[in-house]
Amino acid sequence: MAAMALALSSGHQMPAVGLGVWRMEPPALRGLIHSALRAGYRHFDCAAYYRNEAEVGDALSEAFETGLVKREDLFITTKLWNSDHGHVVEACKDSLKKLRLDYIDLYLVHFPLATKHTGVGTSDSALGDDGVLDIDTTISLETTWHAMEDLVSMGLVRSIGISNYNIFLTRDCLAYAKIKPAVNQIETHPYFQRDSLVKFCQKHGICVTAHTPLTGSTANTERFGSVSCLDDPVIKSLAEKYGKTPVQLVLRWGLQRNTVVIPKTSKVERLEENLAVFDFDISGEDMEKIKALDRNYRTNNPAKFWGVDLYA
Repeated sequence: MAAMALALSSGHQMPAVGLGVWRMEPPALRGLIHSALRAGYRHFDCAAYYRNEAEVGDALSEAFETGLVKREDLFITTKLWNSDHGHVVEACKDSLKKLRLDYIDLYLVHFPLATKHTGVGTSDSALGDDGVLDIDTTISLETTWHAMEDLVSMGLVRSIGISNYNIFLTRDCLAYAKIKPAVNQIETHPYFQRDSLVKFCQKHGICVTAHTPLTGSTANTERFGSVSCLDDPVIKSLAEKYGKTPVQLVLRWGLQRNTVVIPKTSKVERLEENLAVFDFDISGEDMEKIKALDRNYRTNNPAKFWGVDLYA
């Protein structure tokens, strides 16, 4: 059976299933987070860019005050936005203030690039006159990482990591890191398996978190025009075989790769479904069938908004 929590190189434990809060409307967050806590969620994935940290913080604070959950039982992730690479400490403190927390369990570099600073906490993506993302070439990723390391020594965060880094950038981070990244959060799902990157990270003690673990489903179809793996005949057939939903099968597949999965849902009824993935195993033969579905198909590509393909 897949582990319910994965050990990080920092010495902390990260729950294997979390709830992502990207594109969640602030008014609905309080009720959704409280429902998630009652369902058993202890891991929440946030980011400055999502612009709902304050609402998450209000919901968590109320949960602490009412005894619904204790702070030490939770694992809270948030992320440094591109425009704040030159202001890491200030950005982290801004997130802490909004989340109403004394420390962050995991703080990630959201994307491996610095952009024009627009003010701490604004999380803007400034475009130049040509409509292309205004990238700041004066701040190196090494400089950003050493500032991230300072957050650990300051006691503001317990673990630090990276997000959307490929093998080359991850390898470079390992070369200059005094504290190696505990996590690399990347898009990975049956249509975009990225076995080489996953294996590289795991070989070097970096836990992989799968964002967009369900190919973004309806949300990414609407936002990027992508296709969902949940409609794949093989996924549907195997889900029926195991008496599970396609969502549960795909999440279980992610867990059996020893990755953390952070599916997003704004529907209370889906919370328990997404968490009910620890009571069955996908056979080796069926894991191979899912492996054969790989299309090298990225569904989350900000080039649509930034005027430049960062993955080119």
